[in-house]
Amino acid sequence: MPYGAHEAMEAHEILGEKICMIDHFSMYAQQCQDPVLRNMIDRHLQYAIQSYNELVSYTHDYHAVSPQAAQISQVANPQSIQYGLRNPAPASPQMNTGRFTDQQIAVALLCAHKNSAKNHMSAALECSDPNLRQLMVNSANACAHQAFEVFQYMNQKGWYQVPTLETHTAKTMLHRHQPVASTQGTTAPYMPPRPMYISHPGQQGIPQPPHGYQ
Repeated sequence: MPYGAHEAMEAHEILGEKICMIDHFSMYAQQCQDPVLRNMIDRHLQYAIQSYNELVSYTHDYHAVSPQAAQISQVANPQSIQYGLRNPAPASPQMNTGRFTDQQIAVALLCAHKNSAKNHMSAALECSDPNLRQLMVNSANACAHQAFEVFQYMNQKGWYQVPTLETHTAKTMLHRHQPVASTQGTTAPYMPPRPMYISHPGQQGIPQPPHGYQ
């Protein structure tokens, strides 16, 4: 067994979470009424299945895979986000209704992606195997982007309203932090290292990720 005990347990927990996500997303897709939301669920479900299969494949035979990039909608600019509270509707549990509303489904999607992003990144930090670590990071990033896509949908519907501070209060709080001068005498931006894909003993060369994939 090439894995340490801790990372083996982390992979086991993440695979269980992926199964739960796939099962729930499949049910949400069947109950969803809005075609826009259904299309989003279908795309996120397909990525969840790909991600699950990649992790299963690697933990079975230790052959690194070329990760599949998530299908992510174009990131909105700040001006497209609706800020402020606009008479938000009262919220309370709705039990024994027989099926979920689109708003309940969207909330469940958002919670699933947020928790999955946190759990994948936490697992990545415990992985010694560089390929397993990178697979965890890939999924964490994808879930973060997908969570933002769900947020955008909910924000436009008025289901996720963003409270704000007074402009003066926000500026006073944030503008007290000032930039620090570079200690290296250069303004060149920091470039993070490329993802590592390292073969285990006996493996052939490992394919590099698709061009432009982060």
